[in-house]
Amino acid sequence: MGENGGMLALVRLRRGVVGESRRVCHLIPVPTGPIPAHLTALCGEAIFPGEAEVLEGLRGMPCHACLMENAPSGGSFLANAG
Repeated sequence: MGENGGMLALVRLRRGVVGESRRVCHLIPVPTGPIPAHLTALCGEAIFPGEAEVLEGLRGMPCHACLMENAPSGGSFLANAG
């Protein structure tokens, strides 16, 4: 779930839409109302119909910007790591 409590989908751009190095896994808030013309990942990347695949589990290289946008606020998260 996203920080705002909404559901998040994990999506990756399809082969051929972008080069392999840009096929990272984005976090996208699942819309609760009408389906918009495009979805926007937490990092700001616009995902248009037919360009991406929804992933059923954690796999692939994550989009670091999406992860940072969804990380808990405050320094305590990393302060206790390791």
